[in-house]
Amino acid sequence: MACNNLETQVTSMLDSVNDVEDLKALTDQLEDNFSFLLQHETCSVCSGYYGPCFGEPICATCHVFLYPDDLDKPQSMAMWDSNVKDDGDSGNDEPNDPTCFYSNLDKRRVSFKAYLDSSRREEEEEEGEAPPPPPPPPPPADRLAERLELLSAPRFPEYLKMSANGLIEKLPTEVLMVVFNYLDDLSLCAASDVCLRWRRLLEASANNKQWKIYTENRWPLFTPLFEVNNWPATFKKLVDSAPCQLCLQQMSAQCQPSGNENTWRIKRIRSEIKAMRQDPQEGIQAIPLDSGCFHWIASILGPQGSPYSGGIFYLYLQVHNSYPMHPPLVRFITKIFHPNVSRHGDVGIDLIHHNWSLAMTVVKVLISVQSLLTDPFCQVCMEPKIGELYLHDKKAFELMARNWTWKYAMHDALMPNGI
Repeated sequence: MACNNLETQVTSMLDSVNDVEDLKALTDQLEDNFSFLLQHETCSVCSGYYGPCFGEPICATCHVFLYPDDLDKPQSMAMWDSNVKDDGDSGNDEPNDPTCFYSNLDKRRVSFKAYLDSSRREEEEEEGEAPPPPPPPPPPADRLAERLELLSAPRFPEYLKMSANGLIEKLPTEVLMVVFNYLDDLSLCAASDVCLRWRRLLEASANNKQWKIYTENRWPLFTPLFEVNNWPATFKKLVDSAPCQLCLQQMSAQCQPSGNENTWRIKRIRSEIKAMRQDPQEGIQAIPLDSGCFHWIASILGPQGSPYSGGIFYLYLQVHNSYPMHPPLVRFITKIFHPNVSRHGDVGIDLIHHNWSLAMTVVKVLISVQSLLTDPFCQVCMEPKIGELYLHDKKAFELMARNWTWKYAMHDALMPNGI
């Protein structure tokens, strides 16, 4: 019912649009109706149980469990083998597991010590000088409740209290400069929004050339069409365009698998990289970020004739050690208004989740994602409200999608304010 009311209201407003002001009013109303995609007060998974999310769609605790850094081949569950037969072992041979021997040895030492204590106690009782029994050991401290309290209680009131007391403003400049030297680029970008004093200190410490290096390392496929004079503002715009900053940190960490590399995987990826260089696809780029090709960054150009036309959308890919037996993990690191892309950037495409085959490659996955922009699959949506808007009022959907494209996916062509 609410969706039908919204459809009727938006349709009437679209019919009455006569100038830019009316179109801006309609866009602002649509932004308010879908503000839950941008304003995250609590984690969308645990609803704040494990702590604050600090404006991210998923808190750090849920992100670790749902999007781990484990790039090893998925291991099957341990099963009991019913074909194992008795090998005729009498039990007198050496155990296969040396830890079993040492664990049994410790048990023997404990039992022998208990035997000596009991014998000594019997002798003292016979002599009539029985000592008092030793006091019972204290019960082990139950810290489960304390740990649950730490996980469930938000910590941001302490930070607010710190800011209210003026401690942040009272820190000496020398102390702040030492602290800033230990921060990475994302932390420096976040620190610049704390207060005006911190921003000025960061502008004096990190020059424009350094922020250009930060931007190129974080987004190596970003190629602006104009001469950038203010790289800190460009870096800030790209960070704000990402749906999840935890994914940006995960992409820069580039965790490696613990096991040996798969030879088949290495040959397959080398052939795919060679094919991409010899026959590049229009509007699609993809490069590995590490030597093992486990972490990739890709860019997709919005298809012509769609509301995403002109936008460049960046994606983060994790190619596991089990590739190509298992599909890569694909996530948008550019905000996009689409029913098959979640607010976290996850892509709901049948090719990756259900119909994966060995014939698929990284480029074919990106082509499928690009085609999804022009032909959404609304029967199963990552964001149901966006799917309902697409089905009931396609004009309003295209207006929102085009607005998001201008905001978050056209930093290469549109100069941000202050640059």
